[in-house]
Amino acid sequence: MGIFWDLMQESKLNDQQQKADNLEERIYLLEKDLAHTKKLLEKTLKALENHLNTDIDGDGKKG
Repeated sequence: MGIFWDLMQESKLNDQQQKADNLEERIYLLEKDLAHTKKLLEKTLKALENHLNTDIDGDGKKG
């Protein structure tokens, strides 16, 4: 009976490790996507400020 218990526990540990690995990968991809979105937003804001000739974000600069 002890060997079956050990196998069940090992299986559960492996399942938890896979979930953790998947979560780490998802977080990495979300952080990468967020960085890309922020860059795109900054470019869009600069283009909009240049087009409107207005300081939209309050940083004291237009564009």
